[in-house]
Amino acid sequence: MSKCLSRTVLGAAVLSLVTLGLPALANPAAAEPAAQHAKTERAVTDVVPVPVEAKADSRANFRLSPATVIRTDREGRQVGEYLASLLRPATGYRLPVVSGHRGGGPAISLETGHAGGRVGTEGYQLKVSSSGVTLKANTDEGLFSGVQTLRQLFPSAIDAKSVQHRSWVVSGGTVLDYPRFGYRGAMLDVARHFFTPSQVKLYIDQIAQYKINTLHLHLSDDQGWRIEIKSWPKLATIGGKTAVGGGAGGYYTQEQYKDLVRYAASRHITIVPEIDMPGHTNAAQHSYAELNCDGVAVPPRTDTEVGYSSLCINKDITYKFVDDVLRELSAITPGKYINIGGDEAHATTPEDYQTFAKKVQPIVSKYGKKITGWHDIAKTAPPTSAIPQYWGTTDTDANVAAAAQRGNKILMSPANKAYLDMKYHPQTPLGLDWAGLIEVKDGYDWDPSTYLKGVTEKNIAGVEAPLWSETLVTSDNIEFMAFPRLPGYAEMGWSPKTSRTWDAYRLRLAKQSPRWVQQGIDFYRSTQVDWK
Repeated sequence: MSKCLSRTVLGAAVLSLVTLGLPALANPAAAEPAAQHAKTERAVTDVVPVPVEAKADSRANFRLSPATVIRTDREGRQVGEYLASLLRPATGYRLPVVSGHRGGGPAISLETGHAGGRVGTEGYQLKVSSSGVTLKANTDEGLFSGVQTLRQLFPSAIDAKSVQHRSWVVSGGTVLDYPRFGYRGAMLDVARHFFTPSQVKLYIDQIAQYKINTLHLHLSDDQGWRIEIKSWPKLATIGGKTAVGGGAGGYYTQEQYKDLVRYAASRHITIVPEIDMPGHTNAAQHSYAELNCDGVAVPPRTDTEVGYSSLCINKDITYKFVDDVLRELSAITPGKYINIGGDEAHATTPEDYQTFAKKVQPIVSKYGKKITGWHDIAKTAPPTSAIPQYWGTTDTDANVAAAAQRGNKILMSPANKAYLDMKYHPQTPLGLDWAGLIEVKDGYDWDPSTYLKGVTEKNIAGVEAPLWSETLVTSDNIEFMAFPRLPGYAEMGWSPKTSRTWDAYRLRLAKQSPRWVQQGIDFYRSTQVDWK
């Protein structure tokens, strides 16, 4: 039917209703408020992490409709399908993902290449206009980052799991964005308490929406061993049985681990596995007697004490064990890094610690990987490709500063600022307080480039927010301790230092809460933020 004929028929229908004394149909052009006048929940200037450049324009709001398509090139196809999977449940729209310029209707267009050198490999340019959405990046990684920003411009109801009968207006404007640091991490301790693959995948999805690109999995500790090692099977079958408090343990088969790696990669997140050594090894030494200097297996431990265990530094079997574990783990880990722990080795003498490091660090290189570890490894003068992770609570550490001067990049995770398992306040029902209390402002209102003497912007690999699980058992527990603090660390790693202020951030953070409610995230409602 032509537009002219449609108007004629509609006009006749309205006249007939009036003649019959019935109320006239509303003007179809006014049946829904114009997208340009619709109130939106978040503008491009409200995004977390805050973009490098953003300009809001309410006159450029875009309305998603049943006719909208998602256009991609070949490189962006997977990101396009991911975006469609996010938008379809709540809208009920088909949102077909089409190639190139096919389909002449309203579109969300994802384009790779020609986004400009300024945005690099992870950045993007986004334009939302009344006629459509255009997202440009140099790589699919950059497109994925841009999609996370685009998601925040929709109403929070877009995260509903069932169809919501409403309009879907996307906030108009432009964004140019790219990250401050290349490493933006979260750590999940699956050793103190075991979390299933489904629980880890849920956390992956939650952190991905804030442009976190690394998940550090703490796979072994005194209380449990969580990864199958086929040449040492009892590590999992015996060492994996225990957990803090005597609860059920568990472990990942290598196939489950590889599936987690693939799932994370689909969210542009790299998994860095950690095998802690030479301390934090009680689960391994309980599983295999020969890993103890006296050849006697130690009893299992389900308490939360630290610093009492150590591999036997002078036994050859220790290094066969380490070699086998690193060989198998490297083979199923496509990322560049393996974390070898190194913290709280109080039962290892300083001389033995150095001996152990000199023997183990070359094994990591032997299997084509680079070293990360807790900042304690800095005292061993590791290769400059190694990344020590600072977890201290003071602003001075001579060994870390010396490593930075030698050329090592430092990953910043000061425990009194970045540890997600620290309580918010004394009455917080979960978490610990040995490093201090970390309210939302405490976790946000510091900067990695000025925290540690001798470590400046050029020396920093990035920021990571570790979440230890001594007191955490469920996904709700994880969420309560991670949110609302995690987005602040994500912003610290992504956004320019000069763009971050607490007063502005707390307003933007408040506007994230309707999204978390819709997603079912059990977050802590800090009194420092005026939640929406």
